[in-house]
Parts: sequence; structure tokens; C-alpha cells
Amino acid sequence: MILVYGRSDDPPTLATLEAVRDAGGEVVFADQRCLVGEGIAIAHGPGGITGTLVVAGQRIALEELTGVFVRPLDPDVSGLDREEAAQVARMHELLAEWLDVACARVVNRPGAMQANASKPLQLQLIGEAGFPVPSTLVTSDPDEVRDFWNVHGRVIYKSASGIRSIVRELDDTSASRLSLLTRLPVQFQAYVPGVDVRVHVIGLEAYAAEVRSGGIDYRYAERDGQTTQLEATALPMEVASRCVALAASMDLALAGIDLRRTPDGEYVCFEVNPMPAYTYFEVHTGLPIADALARFLVGGDAGGEESTHGAGHREPDTYRRHHRRAAASSHA
Repeated sequence: MILVYGRSDDPPTLATLEAVRDAGGEVVFADQRCLVGEGIAIAHGPGGITGTLVVAGQRIALEELTGVFVRPLDPDVSGLDREEAAQVARMHELLAEWLDVACARVVNRPGAMQANASKPLQLQLIGEAGFPVPSTLVTSDPDEVRDFWNVHGRVIYKSASGIRSIVRELDDTSASRLSLLTRLPVQFQAYVPGVDVRVHVIGLEAYAAEVRSGGIDYRYAERDGQTTQLEATALPMEVASRCVALAASMDLALAGIDLRRTPDGEYVCFEVNPMPAYTYFEVHTGLPIADALARFLVGGDAGGEESTHGAGHREPDTYRRHHRRAAASSHA
């Protein structure tokens, strides 16, 4: 049995739930928007960790769960009294603790996501995996930033933590506010020219999308009056394999890896997202990410050895089907 744990207003959660059902998997959905009355009990004894999950009117032994997809967003406690809110928070906490030690396939274990809380730590892990990373400065000293800017010419800045932030380029206007750094360190990086490539790794598969945008941060390009275009792309075999190895080294069954292909063909890695909102890329490219997740959860590794070569080196039937569907909808 597969457990999907997330919010019913979250597109990746719903897409995964639908894909698991389409794959023929027996699935139960624990909706974080309505956890009142649900519960989990965990015991540890000579036989290992056991327990019971009560969700959607079912009592399920934790040992029966062979796969779990989890989007650990904040549960909805609006409108709940103090006792109900405490019950929901406790269930969320206990489930997260069990996921780190569960024998089931978990996408992704909460403990494995923690590296995302420190971008400098994550950059070290990325570099150890063999990817080039941008020259980086994390500081609360304005003078250090100015020196870094003088050396590199073009510099971007973003949060050094796991808190989502908009990537911006340092300019005279933002430099006038550098005194604010004394309140909170910020991460600065040398600007890397080239084309963005988002790679979604699921098990042994790597699906790549090329992103062309006039904005510094393509996620928010429309806010700045810029356009963004996405399309499925082929990765060099060695780069795709390195992406799969990087995700595995971080114990991530699902990862959204942000690369940039420079004009000389080198792939520089910026970040690894352990909880990617993959549906944005799937809708715009037709890449079968949800299908791959379902295969991983229901039947084992998503693909075999050849699938580490990335999208473009292999076009399974699901890819062609999704690609045709996306192409048809773009002409509607």
C-alpha cells in the first residue's frame, strides 16, 4: 500500500496521487487540510518499529506501507480549537519521525531534506559530487560584498537558508541597502552566463527541461515583464549520471536539480531542491515525472541502468504520450 501525505490544494501531491492510482497501486491519501480525528501510534520493541495509521476511515498497520510520498507542508489548523490543533501538530510530528526510520520507500525522508536548510552546506555536497559550483560568498559584511562584486563584475544574491527567496542581481540600488546585512547574512554568487536546465531525478531516472528566460530568476520572470519558455532536453550521459549520483548521495529519491549550461558546454550546479513542485515543469514540457514517481513507489526503481542517461536519450511510451498531450494543449 502507498501513502500519499500532503495537501489537497497542492498540485504535485494530487498529480502523484493520480499517477499511483493509474499505475494500479493501492493508495491511501492523508490530507493535511483535514487531519482532525486522524492519528498515528508508533511502538518499538524486539521486532522493530510497528504502529498504526488511522486515516480516511481506515486503520492501517505501518508495516503494510511499502511506499510513501510526502510533501511536508504545514497542516491546516485554521478554525481548529487548541486541542484539535495540538492533535494535528502531534500527528504531523510523529509521522515525520517515523518516515526517517520506515522500511518503506519514502519520497523523501524528512532527515534527507535538511541539507536544504543551509545553502552553503548544500553547495559543499554538490561540489563533492563533481559538479562545478559558482564562486560564493556568505557574509554580513558590506565591504566584503563590494570586494566580491569588484572581482566578479556581475553578482547575484539570495537567501542562504532554505527559505524561498527571489534571486536578484546586485546593482547600485540594491547595493545601497548593504548596511542591512548586519541583521542577516546573505549568499552572494558570481553570475554564471548560460541557459538554465532543471533536472528532476526519480530513483535512477533523470528528466531534463531547458528553461529560457530573460529574467534572473525565471520563476518570477513574469513579474518583471519577462517571458519564460520550457522544453524537454537531452542531457549528456555523464551529466545525467552525475545528477542521479548526486541525488543518491543526499538520500533523495526525488530531487529537482538546478543547473546552468554555460556557453562552453559546462554544467554548473546551483541547488538541489528536495521537495520540487515538479508539475510546473511537467505541464510545460510533457516530461512524465509523475509516472516515474508512481513506478518508483509502486514497483521499485524508476527505470533501469539506461534511464540514468536522461530525457532525450530514452523516450518511453509515457514520454511520447505526455509530449503529444502537451503539444496538443499548447495549440488549443
